[in-house]
Amino acid sequence: MSSALEELQKDVEEVKVLLEKATRKRVRDALTAEKSKIETEIKNKMQQKSQRKAELTENEKPAAVVAPITTGYTVKISNYGWDQSDKFVKIYITLPGVHQVPAESVQVNFTERSFDLLVKNLNGKSYSMIVNNLLKPISVEGSSKKVKTDTVLILCRKKAENTRWDYLTQVEKECKEKEKPSYDTETDPSEGLMNVLKKIYEDGDDDMKRTINKAWVESREKQAKGDTDF
Repeated sequence: MSSALEELQKDVEEVKVLLEKATRKRVRDALTAEKSKIETEIKNKMQQKSQRKAELTENEKPAAVVAPITTGYTVKISNYGWDQSDKFVKIYITLPGVHQVPAESVQVNFTERSFDLLVKNLNGKSYSMIVNNLLKPISVEGSSKKVKTDTVLILCRKKAENTRWDYLTQVEKECKEKEKPSYDTETDPSEGLMNVLKKIYEDGDDDMKRTINKAWVESREKQAKGDTDF
């Protein structure tokens, strides 16, 4: 089970991700304030931890202290692949040599809308990956991991089987949909085309602008004559 400090560190990582995505000033200000608040909590908890450690007297220290394995720094995993079946969403993470570490060194925690992976002491480093806001709910009990040659496979059991996920996360869905041109089906279909032509005109060179102007004039002349072949 994660400690309070680990939970706070996960929170601040997620706020950082959201800050990268946020464009509205009000949202960015709120996230920045929350980030500062969490970072202060982390600092306070770390100070409390250090203070408790310093307060241990020689008599209270254990007779034999086993030195922890040094795992260097933690690498955040950002590259992965995914696909799906009727029952599972499958996430593939490539980590050379991961099949050679002890099974208990590869840990995955699931919630209904998230999972986090931690691989300890792989070639002197730890590797972590946190995916929040999954597109749809998953079954915690039915989800699992498999370690294969140089690969960790995470199996998220779909709560609603036989449903297709177009995206892995809600954030990815929102980002992709923002990129799509917004054509209003209630308005004149030619309006969408005009928006596209306007963008091409604004971004184009002089030759492109002359070509579009010429086509526009010819179109207007044909419309004036009642010729609708254009």
